[in-house]
Amino acid sequence: MQQPQELQQLPIKLRMLTCEHPVPPDRYNDRVEEQLRLTGFYHASQIGVVQCQKALVNALIERWHPDTHTFHLPIGECAVTLEDVALILGLPTDGLPVTGMTLSSFEALEAECLHQFGVAPRKSECRGSCIKLSWLRDLKENLPLTDEVGIQRYVKCHIMLLIGTILFGDKSGAAGVHWKFLPLLREFGSIIQYSWGSACLAHLYRALCRASRVDCKGIDGPLTLLLGWAWMRLPYLSPVPREPRSFPLANRWRNWERGDRRYRYMKLADFRKAFDELQEGEFVWVAYAVDRVDPNIIPAEIYMHSVVWSATVPLVSFECIEWHATDRYRRQFRLVQGVPEEVRNLDKAHEEVLTGPKNFNWATAPTHYMWVMHWTNRYHHVLSELPIPSQPQLETYMHWYRGEYGNRLCLSNLVGEEDDEGNQDLDGGNHDMDEGSQDMDDDNDEQEPHSPEVPPTNPLPQEQPQFSGQYVPQSHFNPSFTHHQQHWVSNGANKETNTLDDDNNVPTQMNQSSAMMIKRKIYHRWLKIALYAAFVLLGQSAATLLGRLYYEKGVENGKV
Repeated sequence: MQQPQELQQLPIKLRMLTCEHPVPPDRYNDRVEEQLRLTGFYHASQIGVVQCQKALVNALIERWHPDTHTFHLPIGECAVTLEDVALILGLPTDGLPVTGMTLSSFEALEAECLHQFGVAPRKSECRGSCIKLSWLRDLKENLPLTDEVGIQRYVKCHIMLLIGTILFGDKSGAAGVHWKFLPLLREFGSIIQYSWGSACLAHLYRALCRASRVDCKGIDGPLTLLLGWAWMRLPYLSPVPREPRSFPLANRWRNWERGDRRYRYMKLADFRKAFDELQEGEFVWVAYAVDRVDPNIIPAEIYMHSVVWSATVPLVSFECIEWHATDRYRRQFRLVQGVPEEVRNLDKAHEEVLTGPKNFNWATAPTHYMWVMHWTNRYHHVLSELPIPSQPQLETYMHWYRGEYGNRLCLSNLVGEEDDEGNQDLDGGNHDMDEGSQDMDDDNDEQEPHSPEVPPTNPLPQEQPQFSGQYVPQSHFNPSFTHHQQHWVSNGANKETNTLDDDNNVPTQMNQSSAMMIKRKIYHRWLKIALYAAFVLLGQSAATLLGRLYYEKGVENGKV
């Protein structure tokens, strides 16, 4: 029996999908900040330009399984969750489902815009059922902020721009945003009552499911969320965080390409190999513990929705229905993982698209009604701890998991003939989806460096951190994938350990030159970490002085 097209994984001949990764809309006027906070979109409005890493996105697509709605890695299944949406994007995750009527007529679009903005776009300023972003930008710039009505119209316009770019932007809208969201903004005080975070996550899942099809040539959706999730969960594969104490957490990597030149040229084969060799302890199951994220930067209202973060429920956004399969990655919620239940079949709801006339209410549609009701009962589907098992649950799960999916966990060996992957094209991967694209950093014109090599063996696996120490900014990408995460123990004083920094870890059978090479790599790695810490804490002059001292000491000891 032939598999559905979306389930046909590659044989695996390399393909490099383009990434439709729009930049955020223009900044808002400070005079509307108070009203913007009332909508639940204030934190998302703070997100800057997080440059796309096309090779990493493609490596994640290879690991995505549309039937389970999870990434399949050697250490088990994992996925982006409602918790990730809340902390990376700052969106509300609990509330009413984002659903309702969709009407295809231009007259209905015109009437809705007249009701909410006092003006309506011409047909030339629309594309089907989508309003061009250029029209919304022009409207936003010309709205008077003299009264409450003008301020609320301005905020609604800004929200529509957010929806059409970093939150819900897709190729179907091209340079616009579907007007189906506008009716949900009618009552200004009710905007915050919707679960915009779950709808955003539904769009990411839908984008990953589409990208897994063999005939797909590009991926869209909230890629800022996907990248932030990967960098939080796999910090040794992330670029240098430029703003480690910023919220939303996506801003940790705002404009990362300006400071981490080598990371931008990583290739798909490098990330694929890193995923193939992933060991337990390298994936951070609990990514937002106090020793990884400073709790003081997380607003209190974000945690008000935490009750639903582990719920095993459908994710709803009009025609888009996806499955939040938290029972398959319980470890992301500090719970014991056992063998999950059978894969949830979404049937026709997983195939619906807004092509052609679609004039009905998705909340009551026959294919969607039961899933909307399931979300409404989300509190009954929150994960709870399993009873104490008769045998280790994780061991049982991993035995089942490797038997079920083991032949698809090491993809490097399945690559037959690779095309020329090319290099990371930063300008080509980011799109504003409109005529008003922002210019990217001039550093993109520099000469391409050599792609960093991947070591032949993995770093030694590390134990999961014990969450008792104080917050320390997490480590970042190292070109050779050597693992230097910080871990803390609870024996009175915090102790920092690193499995590769002890010279005794160098195998005795290595010849002297190989051992010296490893020592030099260790020395240079710690030099970079020390300089980065000095720059953050003491300033550029202190970092320069420290660099000179390290260099002179290294020359003296033969390490440079």
